[in-house]
Amino acid sequence: MNVLPSLDRAVTYAGAATDQAASSTEAVKGLLGFLRRQYRLILVIVAASLCFGLLYMIATPSSYTATATLIIDTRKNQLFQQQSVLGDIPIDSAAVESQVQILKSETIALAVIKDLHLTEDPEFGGRSGLLGMISSGLAWLFAGDASRSDFETLRRTAEAFSKHLTVRRVGLTYIIEISFSSLSSDRAAQIANAVAEAYVVDQLDSKYKATKRASVWLQDRIKELRDQASAAERAVVAFKANNNIVESGGRLMNEQQLAELNSQLVVARAQVSEAKARLDRIQAVLQADTPESTVDGTVTDTLNNQVVTKLRSQYLELATREADWSARYGRGHLAAVNLRNQMQGIRNSILDELRRLAESYKSDLEIATQREAGIQKQLALAVTESQATNQAQVSLRDLESSSQTYRALYDNFLQRYMESVQQQSFPITEARVITQASRPLKASAPKLSFVMPIAAFAGLFLGLAIARLRDLSENVFRTTDDVKAVLKTDCIAILPQIEEQKGRPPVAAVLNGPRAIALNGSLYWHVVNEPFSRYAESIRSIKVAADLALRSGTGKVIGFTSSLPNEGKSTVATGFAELLAQSGARTILVDGDLRNPSLTRGLTPDANRGLIEVMAGRDGLSQVVWQEGNTGLHFLPAVVAARTAHTSEILASQAMKALMDDLRKHYDYVVVDLSPLAPVVDVRTTTDIIDSYVFVVEWGRTKIDIVRHALDGARSLRENILGVVLNKADLKLMSRYGHHDYYRNEYYNRYGYSD
Repeated sequence: MNVLPSLDRAVTYAGAATDQAASSTEAVKGLLGFLRRQYRLILVIVAASLCFGLLYMIATPSSYTATATLIIDTRKNQLFQQQSVLGDIPIDSAAVESQVQILKSETIALAVIKDLHLTEDPEFGGRSGLLGMISSGLAWLFAGDASRSDFETLRRTAEAFSKHLTVRRVGLTYIIEISFSSLSSDRAAQIANAVAEAYVVDQLDSKYKATKRASVWLQDRIKELRDQASAAERAVVAFKANNNIVESGGRLMNEQQLAELNSQLVVARAQVSEAKARLDRIQAVLQADTPESTVDGTVTDTLNNQVVTKLRSQYLELATREADWSARYGRGHLAAVNLRNQMQGIRNSILDELRRLAESYKSDLEIATQREAGIQKQLALAVTESQATNQAQVSLRDLESSSQTYRALYDNFLQRYMESVQQQSFPITEARVITQASRPLKASAPKLSFVMPIAAFAGLFLGLAIARLRDLSENVFRTTDDVKAVLKTDCIAILPQIEEQKGRPPVAAVLNGPRAIALNGSLYWHVVNEPFSRYAESIRSIKVAADLALRSGTGKVIGFTSSLPNEGKSTVATGFAELLAQSGARTILVDGDLRNPSLTRGLTPDANRGLIEVMAGRDGLSQVVWQEGNTGLHFLPAVVAARTAHTSEILASQAMKALMDDLRKHYDYVVVDLSPLAPVVDVRTTTDIIDSYVFVVEWGRTKIDIVRHALDGARSLRENILGVVLNKADLKLMSRYGHHDYYRNEYYNRYGYSD
C-alpha cells in the first residue's frame, strides 16, 4: 500500500501547525515588546486618568437616589361590571413601555415642578458642583440672573429634572421603578413620590377628559339617531296605510284569511268526497236489485232510518216463517206462497225508501260541490290580493329594517351614554403605587468603587491607544530587521549611546610635534580610551565587514555618510579609523565634508592647511597630514576659509581622483568622512573615488521616509553600500524592540567589557 500521499499530507499539516505556532509566538513577543516600549507612557496616562477620577470624586457633591414603585394592574377594577366607553386596551409589553415614556414625558415633569416649586430650588435652577458654580458665575458675570425669563427658567428646570429622573421597567413584569437623584435625601424621596402621584393623576385626568369628550359626542349622536329612528318608524306606518297593510295578532290580515280559506277548502273537499261516496254506494245497491242487496245492502244512513229498520225486521220475520213453512209443508204450500208475496211487498217498500235516500244524497253532493267551488273562488281572489301585498312587503321590510336598525343604535348609544356619565363621575386607572419612596440612608453617587475602576479602565484604554499611535507614528529604525525590511541591506553594527569623558584621558599621548593630534576625552577617541566598551566592540563589527570587502578588492576607500547632520557619522568614521590603525593597518582619515568640516574642528582645530591645498598643488600631502601617536592614525583635514558653493565639483574633480589614487598606494585603508546625503549633493559625486559606503542612521530618531528618500536619490551610492550602522542606540530600550536581549550587561561583563 502506498502511504506517501498520507505522509505528504501529514507533513503539510505539521508544517501548517508549526507556522501557526510560530506566528502566535511572534504575535505574543510583539505584544510584550510593545508593552515594554510604551509601559511608561501607559502608566502615566493611567495615573493621570486616576487623578482625574479622584478630582471628580472631590469636586462632585454627593447625591441620593430614592425609588418609588408602581404597577400596571391588568385586573381592571370594573366597578359597575360594564365595558369602558373608551374600549379596553390590552396591557402588553409595548403598552408598559409606553407608560414608561409617559412617566419620562414633559407633562409629568412640569406638573411636579409646578407642584413642588422646583424653579425656586437652586439645585434645579442652576448647576451644582464645581463646574456648575464656575458656569453659573460666568453666566452671572456676563448676563446676570435677572435677564433670564420665566420661560427660560422653566425650561432649564425641566432639563435638569429629566437628567435626575430615571424610569425603568423591572424585567418583563408590569412593575415600573421611578428613581430620582438629588443632593438631599428627603428631596429625592419627595420628588420620586410626586412623580408617581402626578402620573396617576394624569392618567385619571386623561380618562376623565376622554370620557367627557365621549359623552358630549354620544349626546349629539343620540339626538341624531332619535330623529332618524322616529322618521323611519313614521315611514313604516305611512307605507302600511298607503298599501292597506293591516296586521292582527302579529300577522297580516290577508295571510290570516288565506289560512282560513285554505282550511275551509280542505273541509269542503272532504264533504264532497263523503257525499259522493254515499251516493255511489246507495246507487250500487239500487242497481243490484236483488233481495239480498236490497235487504242486506249497508248504507250508513239506512242503519239510522226507522222505516227501513222496521221493514227489514218484518222482512226477516216473514223470511223465517216462510222457511219454516216451506220446510214443514213444502214451497208450494199456499201459506208459504203468501208469505213470499208479503216479503216481496216489504222489499219493494225498502227499495222505495232507498231511492228517496239516494235523491237526498244527490242533493247533498250538489250542495257540497257548490260550496267547494265558492271557497275555491274566494281563495283565488285572496291569493291575488296577497301577491300584491307581498310586493309591497318587500319595500315594507326595508323600511322596517332601517327603523329597527336606527332604534337599536339609538338604544345602544343611549345605554353607552348612561355608562359614560357614570364613569365620568367615578374614573379609574390601571396604575397604582405599590411602594412609596423613602429617604435613602447613603449616597448613590459618586461611588469610589465605580468611578476609580472606570477611570483606570479608561486610562488603560486611552494609554494603549495613544501608545499604539505613538508606536506606529515613530517611523524610525529600531532593529536590524527594520533595516533589512526597508533598505534591503545589512545592518553591520548597532552602536550604543556614549558620553563625552571629562578630565584626563586614560591613554597618554606618546607623540609631540606641530601636527600631532592630542588625545582628550571627546567622543572621537572613545575607541582608544575605552577599548573594552560595547561601543568599541560594535566598531569592530564594521571592521569585519570592511575586511571582507577588502578581500574582494572593492573596499579600500570607505566613505561614511548619513541622511541628516548630527547623526554621528564623523564620530563613527573616526572610531573606525582608530580601530583600523590600532590593528596595524596603514590608515588615513580624510575630512571630505567641505561644507561643514566638523571633524577637522574636533581633531585639529589649529590646522590651517589641508585637503584643498593638496588638491590645488600648493602643499604636499606630507606637509598637511596630522598623526595620532598611540594608534599611528593619519588625518587629512579640510580647511575652508570661506563658504564654497561648488564643493561637489571639487570632490568630482580630477585632482580629487588623483589624490585618492595616491592615497590608495600609500595606505591600506582610506576612511573618508563625507557630508550628509539629504541636505547637499556632494556625496553623489563621489561614487568614482569611493569603493564602498557605510551609511550611519541615528537609532530611534531618523525617520524611515527620510532615509529611503535619500538613498532613492543616490542609486549609485546604494549599489556600493557596505552596510548600515545604527548609531546612538539606547541599550536599555533595545530589548523592547525585536530580539535584542543579547545586549544585556551581564553578557558583556563576563568577557570584560564595560560601558
